[in-house]
Amino acid sequence: MPLVSTLLPFEAQAQVQRNFSAKALRGEVTFGEPPQAQLNRQATQLAPGARIRDTNNMMVVSGSLKGQRVVVNYTLDSLGQLHEIWILREEEARKLPWPRTPAEAQSWVFDPVAQTWTKP
Repeated sequence: MPLVSTLLPFEAQAQVQRNFSAKALRGEVTFGEPPQAQLNRQATQLAPGARIRDTNNMMVVSGSLKGQRVVVNYTLDSLGQLHEIWILREEEARKLPWPRTPAEAQSWVFDPVAQTWTKP
């Protein structure tokens, strides 16, 4: 029984819905030698102080992700560099629609409670 009670917090944590920014777009990031990365197969960089969260919502350093290609929600800074990155769990990646461009995000409606987008 103690083993079960020890595992419950981790199981419950995995079920918690993460709250993404209304500015977050969907894409694919391939991590290179920091601060290099590819966003949707286009060369880019991580912003100074970029925050990367793994599927458990824990902060990770970009160097530990070198060579990995992952589906993410992300925000950009004012220079167009990756600022916030959330590596998505499978169920999060299946939530569609999710905007891939700023134009889509401006024309769609975001429900921050349900964490869903609706096309007009």
